[in-house]
Amino acid sequence: MIIGLAKEDPEISIVAGVDALDDGSCPFPVFKSMEECKIKGDVVIDFSVAAAVDTLLDYCIREKTPCVLCTTGLSGEQLDKMKEAALVTAILKSANMSLGINLLMKLLKEAAAVLAPAGFDIEIVEKHHRMKLDAPSGTALALGDSVKEALDGEYENVYDRSARRQQRPQKEIGYSAVRGGTIVGEHDVIFAGADEVVTFSHTAYSRGVFGKGAIQAAKFLKGKEAGLYDMSDVIG
Repeated sequence: MIIGLAKEDPEISIVAGVDALDDGSCPFPVFKSMEECKIKGDVVIDFSVAAAVDTLLDYCIREKTPCVLCTTGLSGEQLDKMKEAALVTAILKSANMSLGINLLMKLLKEAAAVLAPAGFDIEIVEKHHRMKLDAPSGTALALGDSVKEALDGEYENVYDRSARRQQRPQKEIGYSAVRGGTIVGEHDVIFAGADEVVTFSHTAYSRGVFGKGAIQAAKFLKGKEAGLYDMSDVIG
């Protein structure tokens, strides 16, 4: 997807790739690992798996190359390493590269500040394709974090209510994950109050929305000082 988008964008070109399962179809050199890559680029765009992120961050630290880090499901140790990398180069971390999702995060903060004190319960429902490994999605957690930020961190995340039989506490955010078929990504943030419900929804119909956001982030990151950035910096 990113290869196709880059072809249409005169401001960006792909000089190399890293893919352990390269099939030889890419119109640029592809290496099996970051250690093998000897071509220097302005920015790395990462859509991989958590297991590959350690060597990626080692590369970014060693080469002082900025990175758009899109992989989710990172461990606490990996997040610490990401912060270490941000001391020497620019790192942009986002659970979702969609411009729409990142605008939604801003809107949720405003909504939560008004609706939560009024007694509205908060639930997040996300749907993805059957091949997705992590649940809830990194995007769902990021949406919840935006809500919690507006509420001074007083709310806690709840992922499973099957083991308890009690009335729903007010200061919690419930997460539900659906996996099936080829669903690209759907997220609903529900504010349920007495006699009214407000729902914020985002649907991705193709992976193109993530690719476009990643390319915008790469353009933003080029030449930036060392530090940790996110998509809110890109959309302003």
